[in-house]
Amino acid sequence: MELYTYYRSTSSYRVRIALALKGLAYQSLPVNLLQGEQRGAGYVAVNPQGRVPALRTDGGDLLVQSPAIIEYLEEVYPQPALLPATAEARAKVRGVAAIIGCDIHPLHNVSVLNRLRQAGQDEGQVNQWISHWISQGLAAVEQLVGDHGYCFGDQPGLADVYLIPQLYAAERFNVDLDSFPRILRVAALAAGHPAFAKAHPAQQPDSPAQ
Repeated sequence: MELYTYYRSTSSYRVRIALALKGLAYQSLPVNLLQGEQRGAGYVAVNPQGRVPALRTDGGDLLVQSPAIIEYLEEVYPQPALLPATAEARAKVRGVAAIIGCDIHPLHNVSVLNRLRQAGQDEGQVNQWISHWISQGLAAVEQLVGDHGYCFGDQPGLADVYLIPQLYAAERFNVDLDSFPRILRVAALAAGHPAFAKAHPAQQPDSPAQ
């Protein structure tokens, strides 16, 4: 498999975690978002939306959007499972993932932030926008996750795949996380898990840390 990715992309980070948790090998194909490579003809020919991630499967199919990619991985490579056994439990996990993927992340996507700047917002106002929406969303997540282990149990799953990249973004934007003890517990567990370590932005080939 081939993963078109950017080391700091929250959506790409999710897919990298899912791949690592399932022990799947892939080739990383970095797309430099800061240099605008995602808008170049070469990458738009791969993904017409001009966004990362995109996954080329072993069969040659091109998949876009992290929820669809992760769902594909879960269906084709079901073990270890990212979703629990019952319909109710799966719905709870998907609900937390949706809060992060649909209600938090889009509001601090780089394209949205650039639009705010173009509309005349200064960096202080942009940072207030980011902090407000991330904090509001994480406050809901804090109430929905379990009181021990990862988000929903002793093994990492889909909710954790979404949460950890969102926390990385929160830290980048200096969002105060001290009022979210359950979330911080999950973060501490993930920090010691080899799959999360492998997927971390600092470990990617396009990271300045490499």
